[in-house]
Amino acid sequence: MKKALFAVLLATAWPVAGQDVAREAYVIGVSAAMTGPGASIYAPVVDAMKAYLDHVNAKGGVNGKQIQLIVQDDGAEPSRAAANAKKLLTQDKVVMLINTSLSSTYAPMIAEAKRANVPLYFGGSVCPKETYPPADPLLFCSSAFGANLDSQGALAFVKSQAKEPVRIGFAAMAIPIARAEIDYAENLSKTLGMTPVEKQISPPPAPDYTPYATKLKDANPNWVFSWSPWVSQVRTFEAMRRLGWNGRYLTWAHLNAEDELARIKDGEFYVIGTNAFFQDDLPIHAEIRAVTHRANLKYPVTYLTEGFIAGLVIESTLKNTPWPPTPQKVLASMNKLKVDLKGMRGGPLEWTKDNHFRTRQYYRVWRWDASKGAVARVQDWQAIDVKR
Repeated sequence: MKKALFAVLLATAWPVAGQDVAREAYVIGVSAAMTGPGASIYAPVVDAMKAYLDHVNAKGGVNGKQIQLIVQDDGAEPSRAAANAKKLLTQDKVVMLINTSLSSTYAPMIAEAKRANVPLYFGGSVCPKETYPPADPLLFCSSAFGANLDSQGALAFVKSQAKEPVRIGFAAMAIPIARAEIDYAENLSKTLGMTPVEKQISPPPAPDYTPYATKLKDANPNWVFSWSPWVSQVRTFEAMRRLGWNGRYLTWAHLNAEDELARIKDGEFYVIGTNAFFQDDLPIHAEIRAVTHRANLKYPVTYLTEGFIAGLVIESTLKNTPWPPTPQKVLASMNKLKVDLKGMRGGPLEWTKDNHFRTRQYYRVWRWDASKGAVARVQDWQAIDVKR
């Protein structure tokens, strides 16, 4: 009963309701993990997306029309995601479908989107491989994660920093996407002249990371690279430090990375990511603070970049979608999209007909600088071209 009520509230909380209004609005449907596993990651993305589009609507909308965002909670459950997609496509007649949930929900939503021939945008979700060139015609993604590319950027950084032969260890959580990435990184390290010495895969969740940290430490790496959910990355590192390991540790910059660097305060703990930190104090960061304050969002502001990027993508797509909108018109706009991300990443987000991920991926690296008592940038934007 509570889940059903939550879904109804989400679907009706957006400022547009009713068939008469819907006919005069761009109708977008979202299935998201607003509750259940992953809610702490995905709910802030959706709420920031909604806050941005509310801001756009308050200024007159897009092309003089409002944007109606219908959000359905899937609780990260595949069956609920499938039901949400079917309802959004057949009853609400959305012109774009959005997934902001765990990868287990992808297959059923992809199946429904293909059945209806409606574009499916992964906003805040890990980008599926089908968005890489040559891309599936209906699937698009803007999220920061970039499978294989993240390892390329990370190991290029390690190589640039190394003053001695690199003995590298790897750590990941036992989930398919993390295992695949760390296996790729291990193989890539060999081609870069590094020596992989140990790889540890911890279960989700692990009550104690000491056994995995011990095996890594005993292999005597001077670097460790981890690409996993944050809890796995940071607890493995902290366990290794408790065991006396004094090497360098590089992780993926999740939403909380900026805050966590300041908490950990270890100058040899590095994070690599694609979103600018709020310490840069860009004009867009001031806008995010203002918009989310008006929306009364309670999340740390550092959690909201992905939602704003998704909002910008939706806004830019619809600006180039002639009225009245259809899924085919939206798809045509998405196939030639270029979005100014206002400094939130190293360059614009650009999609082409055969590349629905992005044409370039940009990476920065940060660590804690004890001399400044602050998080410091170690490497500025480095670009990797995304090709077939």
